[in-house]
Amino acid sequence: MQALGLIETLGYTTAVSAADATLKAADVQLIAVEKVIGVGGSLGVTIHLSGDVAAVGAAVDAGKAEAQRIGTVISAHVIAKAHEDVNRKILSRFLPGLSADFKTTDAGTTSDGAKSAAPAILAEADQTDQTGTASTSAPDLPEIE
Repeated sequence: MQALGLIETLGYTTAVSAADATLKAADVQLIAVEKVIGVGGSLGVTIHLSGDVAAVGAAVDAGKAEAQRIGTVISAHVIAKAHEDVNRKILSRFLPGLSADFKTTDAGTTSDGAKSAAPAILAEADQTDQTGTASTSAPDLPEIE
């Protein structure tokens, strides 16, 4: 089982900046993004990372620092080895077919052959619709609203 890293921010730009910093800082995979409209209508965005414990720890530290520079961080945490129920009952909401022995290979695929979602959040910043406004969803990245 790999480590799970979470960075919860206020605002999408803050989350994208955190995700960019985490992926540049260490060999981790961005496995999901969760967007929630909170109290007062604020957009809470949590990025979910996976990798070995040291890499996830370094990535979360870098992402948290960058997110604090840009906006507001609600929380940041690393779970060294998540209980199998966390994978089965919570993370499976983001990645269908995720099993308790979820692992990501060096080739950027999960053990069941699925592609890593890491580039999707960053690619979203470059996507625009026909009106020239930025896209608000990353089609390749699992999310819960």
